Amino acid sequence: FPCWPVRGGNCTAGTEFILLGSGRGPGFQLVPFLMFLAMYMVTVLGNTILVLIIRADSHLHTPMYFFFMNLSLLDLCYSSTIAPRAMVSFLAGSKAISYNGCATQFLFFALFLTTEAFLLAAMAFDQYSTICNPLQYPTTMSKRVCIQLVVGSYICGCVNSMVQTGFTFMLHYCGSNEIDHFFCDGPPLISLSSSDTYINNLVMFTVCSLIIASTALIVLVSYIYIISTIRRIHSAEGRQRAFSTCTFHMMVVTLFYGTNAFMYAQPTWIFSLNAVSVFYTLFIPILRNKDVKNALRRTMGKKSLKT
Repeated sequence: FPCWPVRGGNCTAGTEFILLGSGRGPGFQLVPFLMFLAMYMVTVLGNTILVLIIRADSHLHTPMYFFFMNLSLLDLCYSSTIAPRAMVSFLAGSKAISYNGCATQFLFFALFLTTEAFLLAAMAFDQYSTICNPLQYPTTMSKRVCIQLVVGSYICGCVNSMVQTGFTFMLHYCGSNEIDHFFCDGPPLISLSSSDTYINNLVMFTVCSLIIASTALIVLVSYIYIISTIRRIHSAEGRQRAFSTCTFHMMVVTLFYGTNAFMYAQPTWIFSLNAVSVFYTLFIPILRNKDVKNALRRTMGKKSLKT
């Protein structure tokens, strides 16, 4: 348990943290509350509608849209892990979060974030199979394989989240309980601890670097083969069609690895994470919704032309 200092220099078990990233001023904060509410509603409604559309339309029961659907579910989950608690802080003016609540929030956020990294790698392999090996695609990306890739992504997410949460909340917190962040995340929690955090920083840096490097390598190698294959297509229309199928995934990959490498794959935490975290947890799901809707619109347009 964390420990706060008491008179005489002893420590007692703490029961809560204070999230300063939710605003330092006391009382009701209308502007940030409305901003978070609007972005969260767009994220929830957009992802829910996309999941329902993909489930309802048999034309979209393909591996690509199966991964899109799971990506939308992940967006919904990790946004719901962060935004509601932040809005409560803005609305009620209470920035306190219990020790168990903080650990739970960090556990689920790490779970969904890690799962997405492996899911994006699986999507890159799907793009590779579509463009580079179209004749073997039905066998390579069968329904069973797709389910195994998604389940495997969640298993990797579970392992990493339990390791990160276990190491972070084994620390002692004899000092300030004020977290300079708007949710419970690893770097600000570790920097708050009064324990020797060398092992924790090393574990977080090593594990996050391995996850980012391994999944990014899969994406990079897949797109090297994809670009090489597309360049050999003689038809300009064929090249454009092939590139259009990869545009959404390339944008998501760039945003994901860029923001997460900036937040986690660094040995020191000398910067504020708030702006980057808001951008990733709320803005990126909104951007992804727009691109998935465009992809759905293009696909539905092609289907209607064929019929």
